[in-house]
Amino acid sequence: MILRWLRGRSELGVAVLLLGFGVLVLWDAAHISTNFTQRGPIGPTVVPILIGVLLLACAALLVYDVVRGGHGTSETGEDVDTGARSDWRTILILVATILVTIALVERAGWVIAGGLLFWGSSYALGSRHFVRDPLVAAVLAVLSFYLFDVGLGIDLPAGILQGIL
Repeated sequence: MILRWLRGRSELGVAVLLLGFGVLVLWDAAHISTNFTQRGPIGPTVVPILIGVLLLACAALLVYDVVRGGHGTSETGEDVDTGARSDWRTILILVATILVTIALVERAGWVIAGGLLFWGSSYALGSRHFVRDPLVAAVLAVLSFYLFDVGLGIDLPAGILQGIL
């Protein structure tokens, strides 16, 4: 009887996942340890608790909707050929680009590794502008380096460009 009632209500599985994530976030937030001088006015647990409560609320609202007869509808607006094969070449180029970035970021620095990441990603996704793409990648890498370093105060490795940047 219960299995028959659950048929066609797969959204309840999503609600269970949301509930699990909400409980996990709240449990983790309860175990954040800081002393009073580190906390500041509101403390580091406010945002995780808020996210955990919102996850639980979403789970509860989804269960309420499904029990009352609501259900998700499949998207029909996308122009996707579901019978098409996966593009493994693109996936492998993207994975290789990410692995090269991981290997180079400490040695060569973010600007070089990030530039390769941006250029390799654009190449993998189909761009074939061999002059423009590396220039855009270099500009993005330098801008992101300074955004993190100056704007956010997060030090990215400069690598071989240590004295230049």
